[in-house]
Amino acid sequence: REDTAFGRLADAVATGLGLVVLEVSTRAGMAVAAGEDSVFAVRMGDYARRTAADSADRFLHGLAHLAVAALAFPRPEDLADDAYIGRITVNGVDAFVRQTCRRLEERAEELGENTDPATDAPGLEAAWRVYVRRSATGATKDARRLAGSTTGIVGKAAAFLTDSGFLQRTGDEAGGTYRTTPRYQLQVRDMAGSAAMAELLELGVVPVSDGSATLLPPPEGDDLDLAADAGLPFHA
Repeated sequence: REDTAFGRLADAVATGLGLVVLEVSTRAGMAVAAGEDSVFAVRMGDYARRTAADSADRFLHGLAHLAVAALAFPRPEDLADDAYIGRITVNGVDAFVRQTCRRLEERAEELGENTDPATDAPGLEAAWRVYVRRSATGATKDARRLAGSTTGIVGKAAAFLTDSGFLQRTGDEAGGTYRTTPRYQLQVRDMAGSAAMAELLELGVVPVSDGSATLLPPPEGDDLDLAADAGLPFHA
C-alpha cells in the first residue's frame, strides 16, 4: 500500500499465477480473484469433491451460490458501499429461489411454454423445473436435513463460503444465519457482470432500482425468514 514498486511487483507475481488483485486495504487485506485458467480456480468438480456434493447436482449448487450473492447484496448501492454488511439465512436463500421458480413457472404458463423451455430462453429460466421438484429439507429419522435437499445444498454453499473467509456464521436460526465479509463483497463485485447475474436481471429477479424493494411480495402464508433476520426492506 505504501511502496509503489513493491505493489507493482506483487501485481506482476499475481498475474503470473492467474490471479487478479481486487484490493489491498486494512479492511480486506490483500484480496484476490482467480482467473478461469488459474491453478487456484475452484471448479464445480473440485467444489463437489471438497463439499461431498453430488456431482449430478452441480447446477443446483451453482444456483445456490448465485442466490447467496444476490441476496447478500440486493441493491447496487449495497455492493458499492464498503461499510455495508449483508446478512442471509439458509432458509431465506431457499425461499428466494423457490419464489423465483414460482414466477418463472407462471411466466411459462402464460406463454404456453410449460413443457420444455425455448431454445433461446435464458438458462436460469429452464432451471426452475429442476429446483422445484427437489424437496426443501427431505426427511430423516433424526430430523436432519438431507444433503441433497435444496436447503442442504444451500447449507453446503454457505459452509464453503464460510471456510473460504467470505461469510461468518452468526447463529443457527432459519437453517443457519451468516454475515458477509469485505472479501466476499469484493468477490461479488468482480462477478457482478457475469452472464449468470445478467440473467437474473433479465428475468426481473433482482432488477436495478433506486433502493426501494426489489422483489415481489411473497404469497400469503409464506415463511420467509431472511427479511426479518437481515433487516432487508423486502422478503426474499
